[in-house]
Amino acid sequence: MTLAYSPSKFGAGLAVKSRRLQTVYLPALDLELVDASASRAAAKLLSPGRRRVFFMNAHCCNIHRRDPHYAEAVAGADLLLPDGIGVELAAKFTGHALTANLNGTDFVPQLLQRAAAMGKSVYLFGGRPGVADAAAARLLRDIPGLCIAGTRDGYEGAQDSDAAIAAINASGADIVLVALGVPMQELWLHRNADRLQADLTLGVGALFDFLSGSVARAPKVVRAARMEWVWRLAMEPRRMARRYLAGNASFLAHAGLKALRRQQLTNLQQRCLDITVSVLALLMLTPLLLAAALAVRADSRGPALFKQTRVGLNGKTFTMFKFRSMTADAETRRAEVLHASDRAGLCFKSRQDPRITRVGRWLRRTSIDELPQLFNVLRGEMSIVGPRPALPSEVADYPPRALGRLKVKPGITGVWQVSGRASVGFKEMIEMDLGYIKARSLRLNLQLILRTFGAVVSGRGAY
Repeated sequence: MTLAYSPSKFGAGLAVKSRRLQTVYLPALDLELVDASASRAAAKLLSPGRRRVFFMNAHCCNIHRRDPHYAEAVAGADLLLPDGIGVELAAKFTGHALTANLNGTDFVPQLLQRAAAMGKSVYLFGGRPGVADAAAARLLRDIPGLCIAGTRDGYEGAQDSDAAIAAINASGADIVLVALGVPMQELWLHRNADRLQADLTLGVGALFDFLSGSVARAPKVVRAARMEWVWRLAMEPRRMARRYLAGNASFLAHAGLKALRRQQLTNLQQRCLDITVSVLALLMLTPLLLAAALAVRADSRGPALFKQTRVGLNGKTFTMFKFRSMTADAETRRAEVLHASDRAGLCFKSRQDPRITRVGRWLRRTSIDELPQLFNVLRGEMSIVGPRPALPSEVADYPPRALGRLKVKPGITGVWQVSGRASVGFKEMIEMDLGYIKARSLRLNLQLILRTFGAVVSGRGAY
């Protein structure tokens, strides 16, 4: 199993990786969406087990906000697939780029191609009379070997749910595609979940209309339906704009505003925590700070404090304070020891660094050398919890993904500090920091502060 941070343990907004399909919780939408490639998603949907799956686009999210019955049906689904640019942009508002846009018109044919190769059958339920048949004909033409277990329209064929369910079950279909439209199809699937015997049930919206519209010799009723769509586009542009353009704009505005408010609240909570903890710590630790300063001065020539330029929020540099743990000429000798780094990646660290003094090794082992950074916290340059403050030379060589860790203030402690510090590789540290940024909250910060005490006592990775 791959190590990851789940929303329940570390907060919202983190991808959940394990042997099950990767998902991400988006607070702005209050939804947990699949975050995986189309091939991986299809493989999971067709793996052993029963699943009810819905697509979620901007229109669906708008309904989800105002319709409690639909929200209940969505909550009961096993998986939710991101569908459309609206959801993709909403994910970016919360700082998460989805792996793929799994829109139904592209994803379902890929899913059925894999199903055909596995010998699985599919039942098409929904659409106007003749549309499901036309969609089935298109699928059979495009996907050799696909087994269509049956079709049923979503008008007269859907009026008697008992008869529809009996027909679907009698067909022995492994997959049932339900195209009754949002939110009717989700409500129908939620209501009848225990009665349907198929392993996979999937709400597909207007997919059958899309498939049947491309059939060269469709039945008259299908051609009539196609002409109705043309008429709607020509005669009712305002209605279409109101539903699709204004609807998406409303959805995106809501998602963006909710994400912004959450970020502002998180920043306020974090600043309050920073000030409270740093002031209390300085008051309580003043004797220890004075003793450490005297020990540094007595052990080697040079000032007790070490000042160094680091990179902070949004790439802005600041002067970071530490107790000096190396010889006074350590900076000029850095190039001599870079080849001896114990750590893979950009961040230099060496157990046998000859520049470290005797008192300095003890300060590092106990993390006391980091305590002067409490003044950086009070000045607003750092936080108690956050990513490790990086050197400008390190940031200059960052890959694009690593730049994401500069979206928040660096911290005295954080996920990497409590997970092994120098024993954690550069790439793993970056993933930890990015995960923290997406999930950061007052609760998570308090958890990491408490875990810091254990990390200090163990001394793991501190040298």
